[in-house]
Amino acid sequence: MPRRTSPPAEAADLLTADSDHLRPLAERMRPRALDEMVGQRRLLSAKSALRKGIESGHVHSMILWGPPGCGKTTLALLLAQYANAEFQAISAVLSGLPQVREVLAEAAARFAAGRRTVLFVDEVHRFNKVQQDAFLPHIERGTIIFIGATTENPSFELNSALLSRCRVHVMEAVSADDIAVALKRALLDGERGLGDRNLQVGDELLQLIATAADGDVRRGLTFLEIAADLAGEEGAITEATLEQVLADRTRRFDKGGEQFYDQISALHKSVRSSNPDAALYWLARMFDGGADPSYLARRLTRMAIEDIGLADPRALQMAIHAWDTYDRLGSPEGELALAQLTIYLATTAKSNAAYAAFNAARADVREYGTQEVPLHIRNAPTRLMKQLGYGKGYQYDHDVDGGIALDQTGFPDAMGERVYYEPVERGLEIRLKEKLDALRAAREAARGRR
Repeated sequence: MPRRTSPPAEAADLLTADSDHLRPLAERMRPRALDEMVGQRRLLSAKSALRKGIESGHVHSMILWGPPGCGKTTLALLLAQYANAEFQAISAVLSGLPQVREVLAEAAARFAAGRRTVLFVDEVHRFNKVQQDAFLPHIERGTIIFIGATTENPSFELNSALLSRCRVHVMEAVSADDIAVALKRALLDGERGLGDRNLQVGDELLQLIATAADGDVRRGLTFLEIAADLAGEEGAITEATLEQVLADRTRRFDKGGEQFYDQISALHKSVRSSNPDAALYWLARMFDGGADPSYLARRLTRMAIEDIGLADPRALQMAIHAWDTYDRLGSPEGELALAQLTIYLATTAKSNAAYAAFNAARADVREYGTQEVPLHIRNAPTRLMKQLGYGKGYQYDHDVDGGIALDQTGFPDAMGERVYYEPVERGLEIRLKEKLDALRAAREAARGRR
């Protein structure tokens, strides 16, 4: 099949120019060819496999994974048009299994008549396993070219059977510069855009709209359309106009999705890397996105335990106090307590020695199973227990020289002595290490004399 540089003219049912100005600007300006798409340079470069496949009409079932407004729906529409296939779309939010079966039956009838169907499933991650499985035989037979769109990580949200039959393409948030290109195109387009309104807006203000769109082309075009309506007959979009349009805008954030866990990971790793500035940035991002401050307080307390540990025991105390302060003050005053805690955790000495020691001890519990407690350290509250040898030979540490019975073990006989806690040479653990190294050496010597 020859390479196509533009969609075939006969397949113009959903992407042709529309003079109905009642439709939103973002819908009217939806690209009608791959070259009109902004962003996605990596995915849609001239030499990319996906681009070559689309232009040749050789398309495959796929999952498009990316943030809102990055072009997932548009790419699916273009794919159908270049492939000269029927385009059908359903939303996993609005459709159930009966609707899915109906659409698949229509696609099967169309396939039998010699025409392919591109089935676009928006928010595909909202379908459960049974609903996702309904597509599998139709994908295998080629009845449909399946295109699922999701803002969530497919590895977590889609079942393995569906993923094995589809290629995952990662789409990125569109840069502000690329969104500005789309805005300028809308201003100049007299057929579908705002070109017939003679609007006046400077490049700096267009860039401000593009930045406020936060990677979402559709959002940027919506901002521009609202600003155009506010400009009135004069047609001048001013800074004062944009103050109204962009007031109280929100950044992209998903309280339960991958962005949420990516950002808490960034906060944790910035603290661990002793970078208070980066840690504060991610804390502020999560506050801005509406994360539960109590959740952040809990995670910061976890960092004080896992990553600071005994190198600075004050960190845990400060974490509890900051959490309590937030509970008492609420937002926004209490957020400052969590911010101060974040700075302290990032700047103080770090050690995961206690965390690693506990994990090593738990691993031994799993490996050695239920070991008997050595007789000499068993409790002996009754005469019978004493007669059975409970507590026999126990040395009361406070009664021996130095306050430590060096030749007395605390481990089950089958295990022998173990070393879990190995302090680092940072913070308070420098002194703990000095003491433990000397004590362990003395115990080893005492056991050698027995």
